[in-house]
Order: sequence, then structure tokens, then C-alpha cells
Amino acid sequence: PNPSGTGLFINGQRETGQDVRIGNVTAAMAVANIVKSSLGPVGLDKMLVDDIGDVLITNDGATILQQLEVEHPAARVLVDLAQLQDHEVGDGTTSVVIIAAELLRRGNELVKTGIHPTTVIAGFRSALKAAVAYLKKEMVLNVSDLNDDHLIQAAKTSMSSKIIGKEADFFAKLAVDAVKSVQMKASKAERVEAMFEGASTAQNADAPTLGNASKKERFKYPLSAIHILKAHGKSSLDSHLIADGFAINAMRASQGMPTAVDSTPDKPVKIAMLDMNLQRHRMAMGIQVTVKDPAEIENIKKREMDITKERIQKIIDGGAKVVLTTKGVDDLCMKYFVEAGIICARRCNKDDLKRLAKATGGKVVVTMADMEGNESFDSDCFGVCDSVREERIGDGEMLYAYGCKGGGASTVVLRGANEYMLDEMDRALHDSLCVVKRMLESNTLVAGGGAVEAALSVYLEDYATTLETREQLAIQEFADALLVIPKTLAVNAAKDSSELVAKLRSAHAKSQNWDIANAHLKNTGLDLIEGVIRDNIAAGVVEPAISKIKSLRFATEAAITILRIDDRITLNPEQPRQ
Repeated sequence: PNPSGTGLFINGQRETGQDVRIGNVTAAMAVANIVKSSLGPVGLDKMLVDDIGDVLITNDGATILQQLEVEHPAARVLVDLAQLQDHEVGDGTTSVVIIAAELLRRGNELVKTGIHPTTVIAGFRSALKAAVAYLKKEMVLNVSDLNDDHLIQAAKTSMSSKIIGKEADFFAKLAVDAVKSVQMKASKAERVEAMFEGASTAQNADAPTLGNASKKERFKYPLSAIHILKAHGKSSLDSHLIADGFAINAMRASQGMPTAVDSTPDKPVKIAMLDMNLQRHRMAMGIQVTVKDPAEIENIKKREMDITKERIQKIIDGGAKVVLTTKGVDDLCMKYFVEAGIICARRCNKDDLKRLAKATGGKVVVTMADMEGNESFDSDCFGVCDSVREERIGDGEMLYAYGCKGGGASTVVLRGANEYMLDEMDRALHDSLCVVKRMLESNTLVAGGGAVEAALSVYLEDYATTLETREQLAIQEFADALLVIPKTLAVNAAKDSSELVAKLRSAHAKSQNWDIANAHLKNTGLDLIEGVIRDNIAAGVVEPAISKIKSLRFATEAAITILRIDDRITLNPEQPRQ
């Protein structure tokens, strides 16, 4: 419509009412359709090529959407939604987008039939509340003492759709061992989290209700402490976890240095981690030195050299056997290290050094100045380990520190044929690590493979008929929308989705009709390889309960956000004045 006809002179376009909703829903469905075919253990991968020709091959919903430059504002809400799910839970990014888009589509159909959006939104909200309550009461299995089997099953479920799905047994064990190796008490973990800023693992509103009520000691598993290194060559099954060890992608600065240093029984290997330049000391910018006597120039040069030499001498006197720095080391300084038989590496990644400092119980040193204004090297800052070796991995060398004496940091070295495969393995492993971590922290699990969605759908349809308000319709649509997950899973597996979903719903309807004989059917989910339904808890297809609850919450919130919009004003860009 013409904006000036409304009495508003807007420099732009204004769309109102149904036009906006249809536009928003179309955009949301377009985004969901992109990731739809990548859902599930038989999902397909996407190949994304950016403007400079870099290729990215992935199955991870959040990564796919992150790479797309989405213009439409409503579709961008879904992209943010996938990022949020990735950040909070780590897994389930594809399903959260698909559910949100389906809710939107069905909500819009209701609005078209003359139901007010507010009623639809209220219906969605009460459906979500009922769904979460039912899920917590009926579907969640409390596993007070998680054994490794459950964790490995959850990790395998998370990996099943990824490139490493075929070797899931191997990688699931790797993921579980890696997460367990960084276990620490909750209070200490929060300090560590603060060190690696940006790692968000705050326990949220959903967690306490799921966790054990008993006041037993809680542990946290900061994933930021797990360092993932990617190296070309060998097969993916040659990937390994260095327990109590740490690998850093750096090599000796000079060939004259030893390739390995080992500890003696009374003297462990000390590592100095620096965040400063070990180069000849130069005057700062803007400092002028006026020299009357030309002989003094030599002395100034000599003193400049000596300043750095004294610094290095302090580090060597402290007993350092390995020196790692994020900045440069010049030849003059290298000479002292080579003479002292010390391994020195320059231009290390600062985050890696922080992790190494945590693993070895040391600190990253930014300056050597002490309170008195002199320079000294505090011996508490040294990290301690049993041995440091330079080992050849793939195309380059890496420094390995074995037997680290600090707490909780470990390294996973991934091997693979090419960059794309390594990147995709990294993403898949990250998802699995998140799932294992969530499981260890909340001690609860639910059946996977569409079981939860089918059960909630059947339950909400019954629940809707008990209501006497118009929200009944919205709740029924919510129930139908949840079935999009089992349907998509079946379609991607090239199975007959209508028949499988019908079987699945009938199994759940039997289990919910208070007939004790059929109560065992409540964990029925899809087996996509055989194309039948089965008890997924027994088959070992499990997910952390918290990730299911969160993805329902996030999807509903996103759908509501977009449904509430009934007016869109797009301003024209300002024309530069002539």
C-alpha cells in the first residue's frame, strides 16, 4: 500500500497484516528446507562455496546457516536460533530450526482461518508448558550413576548423522574420555571458565529441576579446556587423545635445540610461558637520546643487548627447560637458549598457551617487572610436566608435553585425509563433547529417534481436547508440528514416512492410555536403517533431556517472535546529497 495514504510520509515501504506473515513464513520455510535434508543418521551433507571460492562441506545446521548470508529479517531470527542452540546445548541445531519453521507455518494457517494471532501465541505457550511438564514427568530417565555405556550411546547418537558416524564406536569413546579428563569441582570450574572468556556453560533454569536433588558434590566439565588439534595424514581412526598431556602446534625455533627434554626424579621439566618479545631491547617510539660523546653510542647498543640477555638469564636461572612465547625471538636471544640446551618456540597461539598453563599448573607471564620496579621471574609461574618432545605429525612438527602436573586440560589430535574432512570431524566431535558434558552435568536422558516428539504429539492432542477455549486449535497444530521431526527423519532415510509415523503414533497412543501392559512402548522411536519402530532406550539411541527441553523452548520462542509481527516498515537507504 502507498505509505503516504496513511498520513505518514515514510521514506520506504510498509507492509501490513497477512502480507507480512506470509512473507515471514515463506522465508522461514526456505531456511528450514535448506537444512531439512541434513537431519538424522542418514542425512546428507551440504557443500557451501563462498565468494572467494573456499569450500565448506558440513552437516551441522548451525554451520550451514552461519555461512548463508540471509537478508530477510525473519529468516535471520532462525539463523540466530540455530546459533543459540549451538551455544547453549551444542547439538540439535537442525531440528530446532525445522520445528520453529513448522510451528510458524501452522500458526499462519490458523491466522488465515480467522483466529487472532494472540490466541495462537497463547495456545503455543500453554502447549509448550504442558509438553515440558509431560516430558519431565514421563519421558525423562534419571540416571543417578551414569556409566560409560550411556555416555557412549549419547555420543554415538549425536555423531550418527555426521561424517564420523561410521566410526562412531571409536570417536564416542574418544569424546567420553576427553570430557571426563577435564572434570573438576563446580566452584573451581567457574574460575577456569572465567579464564577462557566466551565459553558459556552457565547452568540454566532447566538444569536444577533435572539434576539430582541430593547435595552430592557437583562436577563441571569446561569444554574450553579440551584442545582440538587437526593434522593431515593417516586415517581418521589414528586420531588420539593425549591423556594428562598437551600438544601445541609449534616447533623449535632453532635446529640447535634439543628435540626432547626429560625430567629426573627430583627435577621435573619446567615450562615458561611468555606473552612478550624476546628481541633486542629497542627504545620506545618518540624517545630521543642526545649523545655528546660518540663512544657512548657503543655502550648504549651494548646495554640494549644486555637488557634482554639479563631477562633470558633470569628465566634460565629459574630452571626453565622449555620456553614458549606468543611473540618473536631473535637470533641473538636464540643463541643463549641453544647454549643452555632449552627448547624454545615462538609465535605460539595465546589461547593454546593459556590452556597449557592450566594443564601444567603455571601462568602466562606478560611482564617480568615486580613490585620493587626491578625485573624478576617468579618461580610460581613455571608450568611443570614430565617430558616435552617435538614429534613429527603429518606435514609439520608439534611440541608434546607429557605427564602434566596441573589439572584438567587435554588434547585431542584429529587425523584425516584433507582439510574439509578434518573441519567436519572437528564440528562433529564438538557436538558430541557438548552432549556428553550435558549428560554428565544433568544426569538425565531421553530416547532419541523421534520418540520424544511422537510422544508429545500424542499427549498434546489429548490435552487439547480437554480445553474449552479457542487455544485448543493452536495446541492441536503444535502437536502436529512436532511430528515434522519423525517425518523428516523417515523421508531422509528413503522410507515411507506416512506409514512409519502412523506406527509410531499408534505405539505411543497405546502406551499413554493408562494401560499398564503397554507402558513399555513409551520409548518407541524409529530405526532408520531397517525402517521399523523399536524401543530406542534399549537400542542405545539416547539424548540428554536438557537438550530436548531447550530446543522445544527455543523453537517455540522463535516462532512466537515471528508470529507477533504484523507490520514491517523498510526504510530506503539515504541518498547522498548532491
